[in-house]
Amino acid sequence: MKRPPPLPPHPGLRRRPGGGFGWLEARLLHEGTLSEIGPEATAVLVLLALAADSKGASWYGRERMAALLGMPRTKVDRALDILLKKSLVAFRPWKRDPLNGVWQLLPLPPSPKRKNQILTVQEVLRSLGLHPKTRT
Repeated sequence: MKRPPPLPPHPGLRRRPGGGFGWLEARLLHEGTLSEIGPEATAVLVLLALAADSKGASWYGRERMAALLGMPRTKVDRALDILLKKSLVAFRPWKRDPLNGVWQLLPLPPSPKRKNQILTVQEVLRSLGLHPKTRT
C-alpha cells in the first residue's frame, strides 16, 4: 500500500504562476536528463525556461546569462553546447553577432518505449536526431 506524500511545512501557502512563467517537464528529472547534462547546463536550461516567452524563446546574451547565473562565460558556452547536442534547445544567431541570438526551448523527445510497442514514423525520425517538420 502506497503511503500518502508528506505534508509541506506550510500547506496553506501555494506557489502559483503569476505574470511571466517558465515550464520544465518533470521528465527531465525522472528520466535522468538532468544528471546527464550536469549542473551548469541544468542552471542554463532553468534560466532559459524562466526567461522564455510563450513560444519558448529567449534572447538573453551569453554574457548576461553568465552574470545572472554567477558563472564564468566559458561554463555558459559549454552548457549551451550540451543543451544543443541533447536537442533541448535550438539557436538562431543574430546576423551581426553570431555568438548571440534567439534560444528556443524544444519539446522533449518521446519517453522511452516498452519493447514491442509500435512507433510512429515521426518518433523514429526524432529518435535518430532528425526533427521532421509538423503541419500547422
